Amino acid sequence: MMATVTHVCTIEHVAKMLGEDCEMLEAIVENDDNLSYGAIISVHTGSEEGITALTDDGIDELKDMLNDARRSPDAWQAFLEDFVADHDIIARVKENGPR
Repeated sequence: MMATVTHVCTIEHVAKMLGEDCEMLEAIVENDDNLSYGAIISVHTGSEEGITALTDDGIDELKDMLNDARRSPDAWQAFLEDFVADHDIIARVKENGPR
């Protein structure tokens, strides 16, 4: 039986917790197929924009995904090219180096 989700963290909060670029994380979770079903939550606030949030399992999956991608410079480059379409975000992430 699956545990009930009782809280989620906004993608902005997750970026701060992990020391990661928020826009890079947004690009990764923009495609909800990148994490397990139910790991990414869309919160509608009544405005035209919603807030993206992650469950604890989603945060763990994201951390594992990033750690695996950083196993080598080539793997990191391939990961960024596969998951982040915006070249400005890729350049900024690479410039800031690993956390």
